[in-house]
Amino acid sequence: MTWLHFVLLSLASFRLTHLIVFDNITSFLRRPFHEEVTETEEDGTTSTYIVVKGTGIRKWFGELLSCYWCTGIWCTTALYALWWIWPKGVEPLVIILAIAGCAAIIETIVLKLSDS
Repeated sequence: MTWLHFVLLSLASFRLTHLIVFDNITSFLRRPFHEEVTETEEDGTTSTYIVVKGTGIRKWFGELLSCYWCTGIWCTTALYALWWIWPKGVEPLVIILAIAGCAAIIETIVLKLSDS
């Protein structure tokens, strides 16, 4: 594996993990395993948190999908396995995810700098 492949897979794994764990577009994947609960505080602010549903395998998947680190291991494993088995076929996906991951990092930096 070259350094370029390592960097591309790292950025792609970052973006895929974030997509699965946090993004609204994939909430349908989390919905069978999570319940979002919103509570209103005395000062009027609201807090939203996740309650994992079920028991057994359903709870296991719910815990997995609520943990960025856990999901990241599985996303990385899947991307690397696909890259190893079918590098030319998965290359466009990895490149798209890597570019999106890089853009997300840049956007985070820009937002942090604008808040200062």
